[in-house]
Amino acid sequence: MNTTSLPQKIQDAVENFLSDEEEILLANGFEDAFIGIARQFNKPFAVYDRDKCIQSLLVDMDVDEAEEYFQYNVEGAYIGELTPAFIQLA
Repeated sequence: MNTTSLPQKIQDAVENFLSDEEEILLANGFEDAFIGIARQFNKPFAVYDRDKCIQSLLVDMDVDEAEEYFQYNVEGAYIGELTPAFIQLA
């Protein structure tokens, strides 16, 4: 994974928490919502703050549009075992 064009926070996480053989998929446009990297069944995946993702969509959409768009096009999209996760903090 080429990390040179990634924001520093994501670049640091990738370099510090993944081996050279591992990779993760990132959610385009949600760089500010990136929390870190989690693992399940020994597979790494990117984790994002769901509320921050919705906030980033509010630039171009109202709340209902942003929620619907996010649920269907982002949160509901399965792109393989490395699909990012979106956490709603308690």
